[in-house]
Amino acid sequence: MNIRLEEFKKSMSGKRVAVLGIGVSNTPLMKYLSKLGCIITAFDKADAGCLSEYTHKLKDCKIEYSLGEEYLNKLSGFDIIFKTPVIRHDIPELISESKRGALITSEMDVFLDLCPAQTFGVTGSDGKTTTATLIHMMLKQEGYRCWLGGNIGTPLLDKIDAIAQTDKVVLELSSFQLMTMKHSTDIAVITNITPNHLDIHTSMREYIDAKKNIFKYQRQDSALVLNRDDLISGDFGIEAKGAVKYFSKNKIDGIGAYLNDEIVLYKDKKGIKQILDIKSVRLPGMHNIENYMAATAAVADHASVESIRRVAYSFKGVEHRLETVRELNGIRFINDSIASSPNRTIAGLNSFPHKVILIAGGKDKKLDYSIIGPAIRAKVKYMALVGQTSDTIEKAYLSEMKLHPDVAPIEVDRFNTLEKAVESAYKNARHGDTVLFSPASTSFDMFKNFEKRGERFKEIVNSLK
Repeated sequence: MNIRLEEFKKSMSGKRVAVLGIGVSNTPLMKYLSKLGCIITAFDKADAGCLSEYTHKLKDCKIEYSLGEEYLNKLSGFDIIFKTPVIRHDIPELISESKRGALITSEMDVFLDLCPAQTFGVTGSDGKTTTATLIHMMLKQEGYRCWLGGNIGTPLLDKIDAIAQTDKVVLELSSFQLMTMKHSTDIAVITNITPNHLDIHTSMREYIDAKKNIFKYQRQDSALVLNRDDLISGDFGIEAKGAVKYFSKNKIDGIGAYLNDEIVLYKDKKGIKQILDIKSVRLPGMHNIENYMAATAAVADHASVESIRRVAYSFKGVEHRLETVRELNGIRFINDSIASSPNRTIAGLNSFPHKVILIAGGKDKKLDYSIIGPAIRAKVKYMALVGQTSDTIEKAYLSEMKLHPDVAPIEVDRFNTLEKAVESAYKNARHGDTVLFSPASTSFDMFKNFEKRGERFKEIVNSLK
């Protein structure tokens, strides 16, 4: 019996609970809290019409709603407030309720407090979803009963009654989720840290500190996996409470997973063993080899070399991450809608040995786009831009070309819809070309999220004649 969980259930009966944000993660949360006898008020800035797909699922629950622009006016007198990750913790309404005595928490923080199983957490600016998925698949291949959730889109608190102590839980955790967390995962992985989400975080320091929460509350029997090659997170090991492992494509240094020529090795106190031949890995790009090394370091004490290898040699990738959509008249279309930063698009471009046709652009997150210029010069033969960052991306490319006047310029066109950008990319492509949709920006200027953006790209591509 999970004693902590049973005590939590009893304590929640009759509690006045506010849930800020009605969406994918908080809908099952409210269903679960309703069964526990909580008195729930749900708050959201959107109106009832926009939220109908979620409120319909809650029709059998007794829930009061506070919706619209002034939705936080009724946030007063609650025992517990569950906030959605993108709502900042320091808004006046939450500060006021906290001072009054309300507990400010989140679905994920409560889950980690109550979860009886060993937890694996993955965060970072790039590669979170792929690395978390790989860890989950490797543990499943080994025979464990596994659960995958968090930022990957699956909330788990409402499933906690079914999770056993012998299970394994893998969580993808964003900086927004981690910012207010008071619990860490047993095994924590940080893939890398580069400037990201600076439109919401007040500073780069706040963003870095949020990432550190994935291991800040660990114990001595915990483990932290770090990217030795990363300038920011590579040295976090000096702050770790438990064991530290590394992964690197440049050098073998300490316990962890390393690349030696074209072989991934794992080094521990017993010695060094070969794990993967990267020529046989299905996912393209060196950044995915780094994801495999991170996953290997995380599961090495829990899964065999055979289990790791079976996954690496068969897994084709996660949707919207360098996903092959279609080949039409010898032209291959790749959906990399997950690429919401310049670094992510650079990694995507570097996955191909040849120059590609690039479709990019979206909403600006106050990032440094100058870094994408060299990659465009080296890897792009035609560029179709769409969205708010079109001007910024083109300026980065033109600035790079001023440094290389001997290099022939590429044609750059701008469009006001994704449809027109795709059509132009297809028109400019020839047999053997690759059209890469890798926006280097968030989706919020035109789409609800990167998934909707990727789905629309695929719809457009599949409609081409």
